Amino acid sequence: MQPLTCKQFEMTSTDGLRIACTRWSNRSPPRGLLQIVHGMGEHIGRYRPFIEELVHAGLVVYGHDHRGHGRTARSRAELGDFGPGGFDLLVRDIVRLSLIATRENPSQPLILFGQGMGSFAAQQYVLKHSHLIDGLVLSGSGILDGLAQSGSPPPSGEGFLYASFMPGRTPFDWLSRDPAVVDAFMRDPLCFGTLKTNAMESFLAAASMLADQRRINSVRRDLPVYFFSGSDDPVGQQLEGTKELMHRYRRAGLRNITHHFYSGGRHEMLNEINAAEVRTNLLLWISSVFRW
Repeated sequence: MQPLTCKQFEMTSTDGLRIACTRWSNRSPPRGLLQIVHGMGEHIGRYRPFIEELVHAGLVVYGHDHRGHGRTARSRAELGDFGPGGFDLLVRDIVRLSLIATRENPSQPLILFGQGMGSFAAQQYVLKHSHLIDGLVLSGSGILDGLAQSGSPPPSGEGFLYASFMPGRTPFDWLSRDPAVVDAFMRDPLCFGTLKTNAMESFLAAASMLADQRRINSVRRDLPVYFFSGSDDPVGQQLEGTKELMHRYRRAGLRNITHHFYSGGRHEMLNEINAAEVRTNLLLWISSVFRW
């Protein structure tokens, strides 16, 4: 087995912010590309075990730390702060990294993978840029308008996300049934519970756009989409929001939609107690898209 090569680099966003990016690979030519869009309050480094499995399967993997997250945040005070560009600019950063990935690997197919908040960013991405990718994976996703209407801001590590797990061991039990995962999140100096007020407002402001069926209709109809979620994920409203999003995509004419729902699973299915099963199912779907 060839060793994994990890290259860190920076890209400059349209507002001049330096975005911390990483590319992982071990094969030339690759069998395809996968871009990870991480969730709220975390960073791309948490995906290392999953990335290693993808790379050993022959993929080149790209990822970055969102503005206000991980190594892109220039200090702890900036964690959770998108800056003046808000959520819209965060999405444009994702598009920019896609263009870098495809420029560096011409003619290679690209799958976009979004987790949690990253899945909502991916939903916005495909409203205008579905032509850039060959497949879409939405993990721990749902409908942002449903969460906004609940009166409780989504992924915050407290409030309604934690309510269904009370009494719990920690305020982050909603992430996973695996206590080691929860404890590692809480110990990680680059992880945090919620966005700053302005960033949260800009995130929630995307709800009406993501719910607009006319905009969803612009997503190309032959795009393969794969959903996977836990039945107890509060971000997916215990699958109610996830199923509604699938319905909206089908109403837009998308027919190549696949899903796995995991009984008892919480928000981070890649970090759940049945993570091996989850990764296997995801890799099987990827292989079907890339036609290995």
